[in-house]
Amino acid sequence: MSEKLRGKVAVVTGSGRGIGRAMAIKLASEGARLVLNDLDVAPAETVREEILALGGEAVACCGSVADAGFADRLIGTATGAFGGLDILINNAGYTWDNVIQKMTDEQWDAMLDVHLTAPFRILRAAQPVIRALSQADAEAGRRVVRKVVNISSVSGVFGNAGQANYSAAKAGIMGLTMTLAKEWGRLNTTVNCVAYGLIKTRATEATSDGNATIEVEGREIKVGVNPDLMAMLERSIPLGRAGTPEEAAGAAYLFCIPESDYVSGQTVLCTGGLTGI
Repeated sequence: MSEKLRGKVAVVTGSGRGIGRAMAIKLASEGARLVLNDLDVAPAETVREEILALGGEAVACCGSVADAGFADRLIGTATGAFGGLDILINNAGYTWDNVIQKMTDEQWDAMLDVHLTAPFRILRAAQPVIRALSQADAEAGRRVVRKVVNISSVSGVFGNAGQANYSAAKAGIMGLTMTLAKEWGRLNTTVNCVAYGLIKTRATEATSDGNATIEVEGREIKVGVNPDLMAMLERSIPLGRAGTPEEAAGAAYLFCIPESDYVSGQTVLCTGGLTGI
């Protein structure tokens, strides 16, 4: 295992599957101690066991990031298990699409809740902890740079038909990122954002019948992309293919390492070169 993030305490929401899992494994492989999160216990426990097999340390804080009170529980898990907080990645989320004339208030609220309100609450809960740690560092003559990485999407950068709710939330997280970069600079904390394009996960897996769904908090959410549409989407990407979860995790990882200590308030597109949709 590398020493680049040795001893750092990292929180990754939505880390039981897909991109979040890849993020957690990547950070653990670099020596970070992980707080994992998923709606369900089983996926989070599977990732925890993977990290333990790497020789790392990990605990889980399961539940919906959108639940009232979850943010305090999540940050409390990090401080309770590991005594600190160095890296925070707001990754949890899903899509629930519809054209605006058919979109319900429930669909709109659900996307704003999970993609914007939940990160806001988590960051609000984290601020007193980060402030206290920063003050302790200053008193001890240490310079420690902490990292926040928020997750956006090309839908938030360029908009996307059928995703008024998701696009609005993902645009909002970029604004929150830029604001907190200004507020938290004095705490030696960088705040950046990664906007993903087409990444191969269960939400984007090619499905021929169009009937694939996942269950999210009792809701059946349609997922998957028609194979012909998937092929067309991939042809529009300059690199000619969708990204892997590991490649997506790599983009977030860049903001977590010491080499990015003077980069803050930025959104990087992880899209294979795609610059519009």
